[in-house]
Amino acid sequence: MSDATTTPVCYRHPDRQTYLSCSECGRSICPDCSYDAPVGQKCPECVKAAGRQRVVNARQVTGGPSFQTSPVVISLIIINVAIFVIGLTSPQLRADLFTNFGSLREAFDGEELIGIATGEWWRALTSAFLHDGVMHILFNMYFLYIFGPRLEQQVGSVAFSGIYLASAAGGTFLSFLYGPPNVLSVGASGALFGLFGAWLYAAYRQRGSAAGSAMLNQLGAILLINMALPLFIPRIDWRGHLGGLITGVVVAFLWERIASRRPNARLLRSITAYAVLILLIVLMAVL
Repeated sequence: MSDATTTPVCYRHPDRQTYLSCSECGRSICPDCSYDAPVGQKCPECVKAAGRQRVVNARQVTGGPSFQTSPVVISLIIINVAIFVIGLTSPQLRADLFTNFGSLREAFDGEELIGIATGEWWRALTSAFLHDGVMHILFNMYFLYIFGPRLEQQVGSVAFSGIYLASAAGGTFLSFLYGPPNVLSVGASGALFGLFGAWLYAAYRQRGSAAGSAMLNQLGAILLINMALPLFIPRIDWRGHLGGLITGVVVAFLWERIASRRPNARLLRSITAYAVLILLIVLMAVL
């Protein structure tokens, strides 16, 4: 048993700390007890109760995500690539997309003042669907392909879309507060760093286990490399990356406190993630 003030442990292995929980019954499970099914992450008992359902052990999953198991991830990749390709058809269209939907605090477009500070709050989200160059979109979509599917399967598609959009807004929010007011920023990096933040928090909570410790070391190395990139590539918006990362960690923390071990965990995760998203949008609207 665990409550909001104690570290969750696997119900089958009480000596193992864990952040994972069964999407069916809400009980805490360690990586050795987790199973991926078409409807999400489950514990051994819920797998047995499913009867004829086809189940694959999480440690034996091979191949990439599918629309059946990770519909939001696949949809995001398709939408991002489609918008990028559309922008390639016309330099003017691409410029218009960036001008009207990129992340921008405020600037003059001719004689008109535009930007988030003028009430164009949607830029905090739409900027995450725009990319500046082939390498930019390839790197981001590969990042999403690697870190997105497993998280979506564990927390549910609605909650996953919530943390993705909230992290995109979180990245924009930090740039909005501390970045240059007239600099246009695009890319899904803030949203992706949010996913990374959720995984980093999960690894930190499981650091007492061999699997958790190994994952924390691996993610820590990746984080250090990515945080160092702005030193060599000046155009990278490090504030957007940091804002997304912080948002992802915060949402994962709230998920653990609010939804862990609850029978309606997926609903609570979804409400929490979208509440954070709305809060960030409201803050940008009033500041």
